[in-house]
Amino acid sequence: MSIEQQLSQVSSPGDTALTIGTFDGVHRGHQHLFRCLKEEAKARSLLTAAITFRNQPRSVLVPDAKVEYITPWPERKALIKAQGVDHLVALDFTRKLSLLKAREFVNLLVQNLRMKVLVVGPDFALGHKRAGDIPTLRALGDEMGFRVVVVEPEVNDGQPIRSRVLRKLIANGDVVAAAEMLGRPFSLRGVVAEGDRRGRELGFPTANLALEPGFLVPGDGIYATWAIIKGARRQSATSIGVRPTFGAGSRCVEAYIMDFDDDLYGEAIALEFVCRLRDELSFSTVAGLIEQMERDVEQARAVLTGGTG
Repeated sequence: MSIEQQLSQVSSPGDTALTIGTFDGVHRGHQHLFRCLKEEAKARSLLTAAITFRNQPRSVLVPDAKVEYITPWPERKALIKAQGVDHLVALDFTRKLSLLKAREFVNLLVQNLRMKVLVVGPDFALGHKRAGDIPTLRALGDEMGFRVVVVEPEVNDGQPIRSRVLRKLIANGDVVAAAEMLGRPFSLRGVVAEGDRRGRELGFPTANLALEPGFLVPGDGIYATWAIIKGARRQSATSIGVRPTFGAGSRCVEAYIMDFDDDLYGEAIALEFVCRLRDELSFSTVAGLIEQMERDVEQARAVLTGGTG
């Protein structure tokens, strides 16, 4: 379905203040943008609208690029809706859409969504080869009857909050700094799959998460986490890595859920990452590994009981 057809199906009943982006993570920078969008709309008695792309434009523009998402689409959609936007329009970013000229794209927004205000960040651009930068959009606005409002990025510890910065923090295992930028703990979702049961043999049965490809996973190490099981939050310690003590294998995510012994195979669970406890290590003996795991669990319990989660 073309963008013209997609937009024609979501025509707005009233004039709108609109923003556009992938909004991966729906972090505090995005939340700040949505607040400004609502303020602009309220001041001018407009409806709010947001256009988002289900897929990263980079996945189309650079086909060989490795694209990893912070949040799955269903979660991202729910988080955007929670910002209080009147109309959320989800588009698939395609090669054809990437070739659309800025004037053509903007004209569709004016016609179908009755755009009167466009609220964007300072680096925003749309249209083929990003030709629709801020000065171009303002010129088009003068011609087509809409106003461009540029919102300065939200800052955390002097650093602008951006998805690419957030991805780097998560990949490096800095889930504390990532949570500050997100405004909530970073989380992973997956289905508990059959593992090699080595954790149970060591006295620490773990839930081995089968993750969908294409999503960001924190750097290797041991983490204090909350496991969300059927709506209940349970203390847990999570290992990410290749288990080098037993010979490096495939990378996996395993969560030891404290004070819990139910069968979770096939169950969808989420892990909220609170802090990184240590690097993944190789031990010369199994006894040494077990002693360290005992310390890890107690440290994770202390962190989570202490209210940092």
